[in-house]
Amino acid sequence: MWYALIDAQRRLTRAMAERLPEESACTPAAQAPWAMPTEAASAFRDWILRSTCAFEQAPPFAIDAVAGDVTTDESWIPIDESIADTLPVGTLRKFTRNRIAPEAAGKWPVILCSPLAGHHAVMMRETVETLLEHRDVYITDWADARDVPPEAGPLPLDDYVLALERFVRTARAHGTPVHVMAVCQGTVPTLAAAALLASSQDAPFASVALLGGPIDTRLHPTLIDRFARSHTLDWFRTHAIDAVPAPYRGAGRRVYPGFVQQAAINAAHPERHLRLEGRYWASWLAGDMPGALNALRSLNEYAAVLDMAECYFLDIIRVVFHEHLLPQQTWSVAGRHVTTDALRDTSLCTIEGDHDDIAGEGQTHCAHDLCNTSRARAGGKITVPRCNHYDLFTGERWRDAVHPGLCDFWRDVERDASAIPHGDARQDPLAGDTRDASTKAPARTTMPRSAP
Repeated sequence: MWYALIDAQRRLTRAMAERLPEESACTPAAQAPWAMPTEAASAFRDWILRSTCAFEQAPPFAIDAVAGDVTTDESWIPIDESIADTLPVGTLRKFTRNRIAPEAAGKWPVILCSPLAGHHAVMMRETVETLLEHRDVYITDWADARDVPPEAGPLPLDDYVLALERFVRTARAHGTPVHVMAVCQGTVPTLAAAALLASSQDAPFASVALLGGPIDTRLHPTLIDRFARSHTLDWFRTHAIDAVPAPYRGAGRRVYPGFVQQAAINAAHPERHLRLEGRYWASWLAGDMPGALNALRSLNEYAAVLDMAECYFLDIIRVVFHEHLLPQQTWSVAGRHVTTDALRDTSLCTIEGDHDDIAGEGQTHCAHDLCNTSRARAGGKITVPRCNHYDLFTGERWRDAVHPGLCDFWRDVERDASAIPHGDARQDPLAGDTRDASTKAPARTTMPRSAP
């Protein structure tokens, strides 16, 4: 009932915004609501749409090029975006460097498993851009539940774990082994999918990296952990769930609406939204259009929220915060037991921020114990100083500390894998898909010696 009312208000807001003075037809702002407004009326219209979640669609990634090596002719690397695979739960996007710079030779691509926790995957656009400076990138772009027809099913957490399994296989089928990287809430289904793949004796990935994830929320619980644990599933079902109204394709589906999530996110982290807004308006009023454009992109990406299916949302509450099925080794996905010990020979890197108030201390690093990575070395666990949750994948700490640490980890994995004789089909990760499925064994690579 509330969803229908608020959606009607959003449609009214869009209609009112369209009546404000338009930019010239040749300006970008006249073509897309997330483009840079150059007049006060357009900037105000953009603010109204952003503040009320009234955008009809999420901003595109729109990554045309990324910085290359300024000492070579590849100072800018053009990027091609394509769809590698698609399922009702989401799409696997591929970003390809369409010219291979010398420094990218031999570097395997990354599949970035974005969190389904309120925002569209485009919020990780800066993360993708940074990764593209050195290697190709895949990213899971989860569907807005309001746009998924009811006949696609209830969309439980199991569907997303199985989708990740398929997406990793799809990425591997395109060529070399891939590095799996997951952020925040995405670490839970990703670790489960990786364990299921490893258990099948056919792990199509070279390494796993987990950043700021709630693998075990019993360790140093945060405010979010305590809130989720102290409320029953029935409470969430009563207070957080609503039905999608017409004319959306998912009309009738019960969801955790994006507008409710935006209110919760802004209440929990008001400083981030205010900082982004302040940076945008300060740059705009000062006439710094490049700075304003950069801030506007971040603002609109942060405001791009989506609906989560009721079944998925309640599964996350139950599996992660109430019953702790993953750390207790009692989770089954579609009738298959999630055995994290199957990842004992997998190169694993965990990264935490020392000021993270969403994923508490040790909640991500504990994955090493769960996976029994006895061969893990000190570099497999990285705690970044002066780093909050969002710093793990955006901003200065991401660019200056987190990403370099990941690059060192991946470089060591690739170096160690290249040292394995290619004639040994049992251990050569490049030969993983050339053998009969009945004889395949998990790829074995060693942990890196060090990381900053």
